[in-house]
Amino acid sequence: MFAYVARQPIFNRRQQTIGHELLFRDGECNAFPAIDANEATCRLVLENYMAIGDDLAYKGQRNFINFPHSCLVNLIPLLLPKNKVVIEILETCTPDDELFLAIKHLHHKGYIIALDDFEYDVRWHRFFRFVHIIKLDLLMLGLNNACDFVRNNRHMKVKFLAEKVESYDDFQVSLAAGFDLFQGYYFSRPELLKRRKVAPSELTTIQLLQAVSAEPVNFTDIETIISSDVSLSYLLLRYVNQTNQRLVEPISSFHQALVYLGEEKLRMFVGVVATAHAALDKPKALYALSLQRAKMCEILVDYSPLEILSQQAFLAGMFSLLDALLDSSLAELLGLLKLQPNIQAALLHRQGELGQVLNLVDAFDKADWRQVARECCRLGLSEQQVQDSYLRAVTWADKCAQIDNLS
Repeated sequence: MFAYVARQPIFNRRQQTIGHELLFRDGECNAFPAIDANEATCRLVLENYMAIGDDLAYKGQRNFINFPHSCLVNLIPLLLPKNKVVIEILETCTPDDELFLAIKHLHHKGYIIALDDFEYDVRWHRFFRFVHIIKLDLLMLGLNNACDFVRNNRHMKVKFLAEKVESYDDFQVSLAAGFDLFQGYYFSRPELLKRRKVAPSELTTIQLLQAVSAEPVNFTDIETIISSDVSLSYLLLRYVNQTNQRLVEPISSFHQALVYLGEEKLRMFVGVVATAHAALDKPKALYALSLQRAKMCEILVDYSPLEILSQQAFLAGMFSLLDALLDSSLAELLGLLKLQPNIQAALLHRQGELGQVLNLVDAFDKADWRQVARECCRLGLSEQQVQDSYLRAVTWADKCAQIDNLS
């Protein structure tokens, strides 16, 4: 299954691209589908931000994202880095007290706020001091009305963005009226982007929701649930890396990632995953094999005299098939995660003691018994221990597959 997003560039007065509006799509048709706005936003955030990062939908400029009332009052935008996004208040939002407090909070947190498809209503007045951009739809308001609004409100400390700029004349008239930013078919139609989707299983999501509802949150239980699902593991580490740009030490375990996240953002993370989740076909054999390799690496390290942490071995084994699961290069995917150098080197180049453990698992999977014997000598393991670790890993992976309804 794939995730889709369309992006349309936004230009300044010199026609330089300053950002893109991200538009939710659920297939090859480049149009907004018949879907709840809350679900659309959550899926866009999950599928095209947490799982992908800056290499596809995010090219350095800010990304404008529509948020409906429910997402805003629940402070879902806090999941995203404030220096990369513009929070658009969807035109369907009601300017009530609940929304006002949410926008005020997001403003104080340093987020840039935009009013989307704005139409004058006195109830929005108190919001203006927390808003940075007002977007006016030239087709909906009419070119002359939109331009008059800008001329009459130049005293406001906001930037005005002209939407639906369809022609050269539209651009020239709105430019002369004082608009600061521009978006529309005259410049560029939305570009459809496609990427393999990273999706957790339904039951795992339910288990996570139950776990984060506990008071206080039991991080050990959540670590157990997440470590049994490779896509959730990937999404978690990807997200923690995005929201903690100043990590002193690279993430080396799920527990460490959960501690960095904290209870509040962990609950928000799981809430977005749950809202965005849809029943999807998964590569069942690859999923099961990823779990199996993770557990086998962990058991081998426990058997060996090596000074490798078992959670690092588990992580390396789980992510060793990530490229096959997500149809992307392993180097590209690992570039999105802040793993310790020894784990990166083991996965990409089979270097170090952890790389030797992966080599042993690779050889065992291929039934290359000579290579298995050589790797056992290097690691101080017996072939019986390797066989035992394999059988234990298969049993454990089968149980996970049954729980996740993958088999």
